[in-house]
Amino acid sequence: MKLLRILLFPVVPIYYMVSWLRNKMYDKGWLSSKSYELPIISVGNLSTGGTGKSPTIEYLIRLLHNDYKVATLSRGYKRESQGFQLANVESTAKTIGDEPFQFFQKFKDINVAVDADRQNGIATLVSQEQPEVILLDDAFQHRKVKPGFSILLTSYDKLYSKDIVLPTGNLREPRSGAQRADCIIVTKCPVGLSNKDKANILSELNPNPQQQVFFSSINYSEKIFSAGDEISLDQLKSQVFTLVTGIANPQPLLDFLGEKELEFEHLAFGDHHKFTEAEVKMFKEKSVILTTEKDYMRLQDHFSPNDITKLYYLPISFQIDDQDQFDTIINAYIKASL
Repeated sequence: MKLLRILLFPVVPIYYMVSWLRNKMYDKGWLSSKSYELPIISVGNLSTGGTGKSPTIEYLIRLLHNDYKVATLSRGYKRESQGFQLANVESTAKTIGDEPFQFFQKFKDINVAVDADRQNGIATLVSQEQPEVILLDDAFQHRKVKPGFSILLTSYDKLYSKDIVLPTGNLREPRSGAQRADCIIVTKCPVGLSNKDKANILSELNPNPQQQVFFSSINYSEKIFSAGDEISLDQLKSQVFTLVTGIANPQPLLDFLGEKELEFEHLAFGDHHKFTEAEVKMFKEKSVILTTEKDYMRLQDHFSPNDITKLYYLPISFQIDDQDQFDTIINAYIKASL
C-alpha cells in the first residue's frame, strides 16, 4: 500500500488543485454555504481519520447537555441505511453507524441523527426535535453548511502541517484549509507535554492570530466492560487475551496496554471494518477479547448472550489542557448565538 501511494504521487498536484479550487469557490461565494441562527459546532480534521473526533464530540456533549437540548449529526459512515435517520430503541450500528450508535448508547438525553446531506439533516432536526445546539461530527469539509464555530483536530504524531494531500499523503484538502477553524486542538498528546514542546508545535502549525490552540490527551479507563459486567484491567495480567481493533490508529492503545505489561495478541483491521462471520467465528474461539468502544458497537450484535460475556471494551475519555478556557469559549459562543 505504501508503495502504491508513492507511485500515485503524480496525482497529488491534481487532487491539490481540485480541492483548493473547491474551497476558493466557497470562500468567494460562487458555491453557496448555508448559515444558521442556532449554534452549530463542527468537529473535524484535515486528515483521513484517527484524530479523536468521537472523544471530542463526547466531551462537548458532557459539557453542554445539562444546560441545552443537544443534538449530534453525523454522516453515519458505512451504515446500511439511507437518508435521514434519528436514533431510537431499534437503532443499531448497522442502521446509524458505529460512532453515532456509541453516542446514542451513552447519552440518553440527546438526539442522535445521521444524514449524508448535512443541510437536510439540520433542517429535519430543527423541524422535528427543535435542538438548541447541534454538534456536527466529521464535517470540516462539508462546505455546504457554514458552522458558527469550527473545531479542527490534528494528531500530535501526525500534524497536518507535516503532511500532504491524498493519495500519497493523508490530507483531504490543502493545509491552507486550517484557516477556516475557530480553534485547533492537538489531540493524543503525551500526558504532561512540556511548554517547550507546545511552543514548538505552535510554531509548526503557525495559527492565525484569532485561532486558539489547545492540547489534549486520551485517558484510558482502568476498567473494562462487557454486557452486564466490569472488571479491572489489571485482572488481564494473569492471562493472554486477544485485542481486536478496527480503528485508524491503534498505536496509542497498543502503547498503553504495553505500559500496563499486559500480554496479548493483536488482530488489526481497517477503520470502521465490517467484521465478517468468519472473523467473528474466529473471535468466539478466543478466551477473552478486548476491543475499543467503537468496535464493540459493531461486534456486539454478532455475539449470543453466552458468547458476549467474553467480549470486553475499554472506554476512553478526552482531557484538554486549559479546560476552563476552552469551556468558556464554547459557552460564550453558544450564549452569543441564542
